[in-house]
Amino acid sequence: MSAGKEDGGWSPYLAGALVGLLAIGSAFATTKIMNKTTYLGASTTFVRASAMIERKFLPERVAKNAYFQKEQVKFDWQFALVGGILVGALAGALTGGAFAWEGVPPAWARHFGRSPLKRAFWAFAGGALAMFGARLADGCPSGHGLSGMMQLSASGLAALACFFAGGVTVAEILYRKGDRYE
Repeated sequence: MSAGKEDGGWSPYLAGALVGLLAIGSAFATTKIMNKTTYLGASTTFVRASAMIERKFLPERVAKNAYFQKEQVKFDWQFALVGGILVGALAGALTGGAFAWEGVPPAWARHFGRSPLKRAFWAFAGGALAMFGARLADGCPSGHGLSGMMQLSASGLAALACFFAGGVTVAEILYRKGDRYE
């Protein structure tokens, strides 16, 4: 039985079911291992990683930072989750037939040109803005969206609606070309 659809991509139903099983498994495992429930999330990992780097150069600053004290700057299971996202995305692209080396995606090139430096700059700027928003919201789309929806929390529902509204709005602004999308 193949995981892919006719167009070569993964079935969204299968992918959704697998993410659901991962979320349930992570909640179960962290409850049994750490005696508290910890849900899926990734943005805190980047904060902890930056604190680990900063600790190499300014250890006293990290030690005095209240946020870093609260977040316990350490290597934990969420680092493995972030690494697993990279490995899982690669495995999904390879098995779904969607893998391709491209410095500049075709949709970007059609609208903004083929400059890899321009693409890298805007990808970095967008990532920095997304991380700022994730920290401002005290969590990322995986934390609020996946884990929040898993718990049917009001904040998760509201955050997910805002993620979709923001994504649609940005796509409209960036990729609209007089008519519908290419």
